[in-house]
Amino acid sequence: MKKVVRQKTMLQNKPKKKPPAASLQVLTTGSNAPLEMERKLEKALGAHVRRLRRQKDLSVAGMAEAAGISAGMLSKLENGQISPSLSTLQSIAAALAIPISSLFSEFEDRRDCSFVGSGQGVVIERRGTKAGHVYRLLGHALRGAIAVEPYLIELRKGSAPYTEFRHAGVEFIYMISGKVSYRHDDQVYHLQPGDALMFDSGALHGPQNLKELPATYLSIIIYEQSNV
Repeated sequence: MKKVVRQKTMLQNKPKKKPPAASLQVLTTGSNAPLEMERKLEKALGAHVRRLRRQKDLSVAGMAEAAGISAGMLSKLENGQISPSLSTLQSIAAALAIPISSLFSEFEDRRDCSFVGSGQGVVIERRGTKAGHVYRLLGHALRGAIAVEPYLIELRKGSAPYTEFRHAGVEFIYMISGKVSYRHDDQVYHLQPGDALMFDSGALHGPQNLKELPATYLSIIIYEQSNV
């Protein structure tokens, strides 16, 4: 009998695929706010040119004609969307009757900060002051297109409800102590310590029922500042 020799099939070792290198990730906070845009110099320059143009009571078209550039280019420059050439800057400076160096006088690459120590917030008057509401300003935005006004609001014995607040922007409220019913438009929210409320402040709003006094809450108002 012939012996059948079984040949063992040798498995070829296939080269193992290397795991893809981990891509570098930019570490940010949990906020969905976009990363700060570049073109800081262009934006500062454009804003300064716009201020100078308005101070001289010039329209975009009039200024562009005087500088020998298109109105579209001037608009893009004022919005920080382009990096103007030296000749363009010279033409703009000539149209404004200022030295070219003056166009860069207000650019500073710094980050502002506002610090208010404990109990040092400035007490200011607002519409609710007449209703016995005490407003303590805790800081302010030093510059930029967005204004931020953080207030510590105290409702004491003798304070009265007031639901006629209305202003531009968005408001955020965080209840610290006491209890109030807070009205926004046609809805009423019962707030106690730890509760938060955020709303479009263009609708009528304010504390409707002061359930437990004294009451304190943090109010942060955010709105777009008008161009000067």
